[in-house]
Amino acid sequence: MTTSADIAAQVEVFIARFTPEIAERVRAARAVLRERLPGATELVYDNYNGLAIGYGPGDKTSEAVFSLAIYPRNVLLYFLPGVGLPDPEGLLQGEGKVGRYVCLKHAALLDDPAVIALIHAALDRAKRPLPPEGGRTIVKSISARQRPRRPGEAA
Repeated sequence: MTTSADIAAQVEVFIARFTPEIAERVRAARAVLRERLPGATELVYDNYNGLAIGYGPGDKTSEAVFSLAIYPRNVLLYFLPGVGLPDPEGLLQGEGKVGRYVCLKHAALLDDPAVIALIHAALDRAKRPLPPEGGRTIVKSISARQRPRRPGEAA
């Protein structure tokens, strides 16, 4: 049986493949999101292009509200119901049909009042509310082939 400690160790291995700077930013962002969203289920995808950690009310990917999209040079806070979110500061980037993102140049950006307002607006638009407690982490997929996780690293 896989324990939560086993899953936490596995996710840490995924994160540690990135540069120390990116890895620390991801760890800090996860800590902030876990504290603010204690009932959210983390859905982890170690994909071909990068690492994605979604946050939603349960194990359905389609219900995720946010995700951290981690690449060799960037960490993005992705708002899955991002189109149409009120964004008076103009922080949201992207041109997809559904999502928008904020580039987390540092995890402290999660404490910016404008980002907090975006998070609250996205939660208000969620298909299903996040439970108040009981969050867990699920590793949903691990791609057999992956792009390098560090800039300049050979495939």
